[in-house]
Amino acid sequence: MTASIEFKAKLACLYAGAVWGLFWIPLRALEEAGLHGLWITVVYFLVPTTCLVPVTLRRWRHVRQGGFQLQLTAMVSGGALLLYSTSIIYTDVVRAMLLFYLTPVWATILARVFLGDAITPSRIFAMGMAILGMLTIFGLGARFPIPQNAGDWLGVGSGFLWAVAMVRIRMSENDSAIELTAGFFQWSLILSAGAAFLLAPSYIPSIEQTLPALPLLLVFMALLVLPGTYASLWGPKYLSPGVVGLLFMTEIVVGAISVALLAGEPFGIRELTGILLIAGASMLEPILALNHVRANPR
Repeated sequence: MTASIEFKAKLACLYAGAVWGLFWIPLRALEEAGLHGLWITVVYFLVPTTCLVPVTLRRWRHVRQGGFQLQLTAMVSGGALLLYSTSIIYTDVVRAMLLFYLTPVWATILARVFLGDAITPSRIFAMGMAILGMLTIFGLGARFPIPQNAGDWLGVGSGFLWAVAMVRIRMSENDSAIELTAGFFQWSLILSAGAAFLLAPSYIPSIEQTLPALPLLLVFMALLVLPGTYASLWGPKYLSPGVVGLLFMTEIVVGAISVALLAGEPFGIRELTGILLIAGASMLEPILALNHVRANPR
């Protein structure tokens, strides 16, 4: 792998994280339309899954070649997305993001155990900056991020599952990001529909309920979620899972700002300081990589 591809992969992860920072907007639109929490994710995942059916059919030979291992990776990543989506519904958006982003810790440990990745001083420093930024946003002890409800625990679980998925993607570099993207949403839909039918069978939403939110949902899927998901599954093929976890933390930056602007949640010096620390942690690896590429153009 060339330094150029590695740098592009890091940019892809930064972009994907930023896109996921806006992930909450159509979810909250469906919630405001009166849908039950479990059925919100079903409707949300149904749209991209339907859009990607032609892609799956066209590339069915590649899907078969990927076999069980491809489907297992897609299932784990889809499960992480389901837990994260549900946590956004049942707890504060920023709180869900922050608990999800214990991911770099899980990913660094798992990558060390299963991939033999070194834990470098720059990685430790970046993780320290990121955690300090999260604690700053929480209030440095005033609201320490200990899980307090079901939504919080779903956020923690989603971060751990996403770390597992990143390790699996790194271990299976031959799996195409196209098939992973399609499988990602398919398994998200299957798992969310199973949970909804099992736990809330009497709350199936009507067309009248979902129709007002569909235009916003379609725009987000076409312009942001689909390309962002592809980037989030392509970039990790070439990077250490611990690095991926740090790069994805641009989601907190975009998420905190968008929540403050669109949902009226507080945003002051404390939030700004935390965001700057997290952004610095996310950008440290790409900056070091860019310097390396400039110093070694070949």
